[in-house]
Amino acid sequence: MHVTVGMSGGVDSSVAALLLKNAGHDLSGVFMLNWEDEDPGQKGTSDCHADADRKDALAVCSKLGIPFRSVNFAAEYRQRVFAHFLDEYRAGRTPNPDVLCNREIKFGCFLAAARADGASMLATGHYARVVHEDGHSKLLRARDASKDQTYFLHTLDQAQLGAALFPLGDLHKTEVRKLAAEAGLPVAAKKDSTGICFIGERDFRAFLANYLPAQPGELRDPRGEVVGEHVGAMFYTLGQRGGLNIGGRANGSGEAWYVVGKDIAANIVYVDQGHDSPWLKSRSLDANAAHWIAGAAPAASFACSAMTRYRQPPQACRVEVDGDRCKVRFDTAQRAVAPGQSVVFYAGDECLGGAVIDATDAPAVEGRP
Repeated sequence: MHVTVGMSGGVDSSVAALLLKNAGHDLSGVFMLNWEDEDPGQKGTSDCHADADRKDALAVCSKLGIPFRSVNFAAEYRQRVFAHFLDEYRAGRTPNPDVLCNREIKFGCFLAAARADGASMLATGHYARVVHEDGHSKLLRARDASKDQTYFLHTLDQAQLGAALFPLGDLHKTEVRKLAAEAGLPVAAKKDSTGICFIGERDFRAFLANYLPAQPGELRDPRGEVVGEHVGAMFYTLGQRGGLNIGGRANGSGEAWYVVGKDIAANIVYVDQGHDSPWLKSRSLDANAAHWIAGAAPAASFACSAMTRYRQPPQACRVEVDGDRCKVRFDTAQRAVAPGQSVVFYAGDECLGGAVIDATDAPAVEGRP
């Protein structure tokens, strides 16, 4: 069985390749280039270190003695992921491009290219598990709960999961680092990448302003009083604390300020004091574009647990399904549930699928969706 390994140049994908090599699989390593800056002179460009990552991936493949090549999906990424990302920000929502990238690029374009090159399986360094039983595939949470990435993989279908290998699913990150060091891999101590792949470590606002010109406007509290100025409503998300630059106020509580709502049409951002502001709390949400890994929802109405953001502990809830839409009612109030993000459903360790958050029942701040 020939396996193509997606080599990012990081320690996770490198150890995934190491484990498959040690298991005797016929391997090839492929580096994906998913982003190219259109204008290197743009503000905030480019800090993605793609060339350095490619060289690291090549060095690992050379160390392991497996073939290596690069593929370029930058055009596909712009069309299938980045265009949606910009549309969502224009609408005042907070998208998660990593979810779409996994479905459209890594397990879409990349999987198709791997198969065309003779591979029957595609392996990545994701922290997740997949079980193949009787022609059916289940996506399970990783053993290392702190690194679990099933949240970003919940839109994969049966065909994509059926061709997926996640060698790190039963390992903890400390074990991965140890294996890399023991094998003498050149990336054993390499720092983990952070942030959105096409932005990297660079300033998010400076990058986004190249595509969506910022329009400064008013920061208001939930009662409509002006308390400051923002640099562009699209840059802010519910629950955000940093970057508000609101000074001390005589009638304030002294607590930190948080974003609690946005009115994109009026270019107003609403803020309130206190991490547990009631304006950030919701007990239910409506979602669209529901996707079920098994091909259909477990039932029209069912109990499970759900995450509304990455690394959040799953929260008990009930889901009511209506076509490709669903309503989710939580047992306890949730904080800062952001439209545009994904709500992902679990039955124990099994990821059932998810949907895109459309609206919540949080208190009605003027301008909130």
